[in-house]
Amino acid sequence: MTPLRRGFCCQHDAWRAVIDAAETIMSLKTRIADWLGGGSGARAAAPGERKGVGSAGGALVFSGGGDPGGWSERGYEGLARAGFMQNPVVYRSVRLIAETAAAIPMLLYEGSREITAHPILDLLRRPNLASDGQSLTETLCGHLLLSGNAYLEATGIDGEIRALHALRPDRVRIVEGSDGWPEAYEYRAGHAVRRIAAEGNGERPATLLHVRLFHPLAETAGYSPLAAAQTALDLHNAASRWNKALLDNSARPSGALVYQPADGGNLAPEQFDRLKAELESGYAGAARAGRPMLLEGGLDWKAMALSPKDMDFIEARNGAARDIALAFGVPPMLLGIPGDLTYANYAEANRAFFRLTVLPLAGRLAGAIGDWLGGHFGAPDLRLAQDLDRVEGLSAEREALWARVGTADFLSRSEKREAVGYGAEG
Repeated sequence: MTPLRRGFCCQHDAWRAVIDAAETIMSLKTRIADWLGGGSGARAAAPGERKGVGSAGGALVFSGGGDPGGWSERGYEGLARAGFMQNPVVYRSVRLIAETAAAIPMLLYEGSREITAHPILDLLRRPNLASDGQSLTETLCGHLLLSGNAYLEATGIDGEIRALHALRPDRVRIVEGSDGWPEAYEYRAGHAVRRIAAEGNGERPATLLHVRLFHPLAETAGYSPLAAAQTALDLHNAASRWNKALLDNSARPSGALVYQPADGGNLAPEQFDRLKAELESGYAGAARAGRPMLLEGGLDWKAMALSPKDMDFIEARNGAARDIALAFGVPPMLLGIPGDLTYANYAEANRAFFRLTVLPLAGRLAGAIGDWLGGHFGAPDLRLAQDLDRVEGLSAEREALWARVGTADFLSRSEKREAVGYGAEG
């Protein structure tokens, strides 16, 4: 036998062994399903029900609802739907951070001198015809929190920027070059695809600004806080679905109808199907709560599920909510989640929320947008900064600072102005 024919025969035998093993497994699964179904003529049990048989009789499991366990999708659309659009903790956390960051006024500086009139300020005040500056900042913050990436595109005429638009992260694909760094971005809207260069022409920066959060395993993409809290998100959503299913099933735990006749026989398949249909049509649902159950001879109801108290249901749900809030950097006290004693009072939690979450995110956006727009307007020395004097959540800190500086007799008037952020007198 030639080496080629010998190799072909060996490969054919290997595939034949794989096929035989697969057929054996399928046959075994069929036999197990028939056994669980109560005989060759019965169907296999569907998820949420089970028909067990034994020498003393059978049991019909009546479950209140629920779906098979699983994880939500990790993509932007999947996390946005399972999180922001279906989970109240995620929704409120994202809205609270985005709206608070967008409400902080921005100031434009050239060096240490504040500029009160400039095309950049006009552009940020009215970025496009469809939205204002605060709405644009909210959108960018939301994209960062849900996907870890935010994209801002500048459009104009004859090289002059006239509008700014936030792009959905799931519609943008990063095209990497041979060196691993981005060389272009592809934006897809329906069947149309636009290619945007990742670098400018040397005189001006690129027309697309990409802001991303830190990702330990990627150099060109960011990592979402919601992805880090996915386990807590799925747990919280599953708890809500479980509670809803419990209410739909007359607010009673699952149980089993046990058939134990005197002769030791089993239910026929037709009797099993009829009994199951009567349970679902006559006793399931909140509208049928409290309806008495009429049992025939040989039938007995046995509760078999743990109660919410035994499962510590409420604490598990609150724990998942605290984990979600922790990932976003929102004190649970601000969201009304019980059991959090990190901060002594609401004011302290609110101040920590501003200092540890809102200001770093808003400062990051202000720095990136300011440098990017400054390059487009030919003024690289321009920078955007937050007007902290108009942040209500930090008013107590500002009052304490003014009091300390005001009583410092060793400081001159110009030094006091610089200490509170107003700059020295001209």
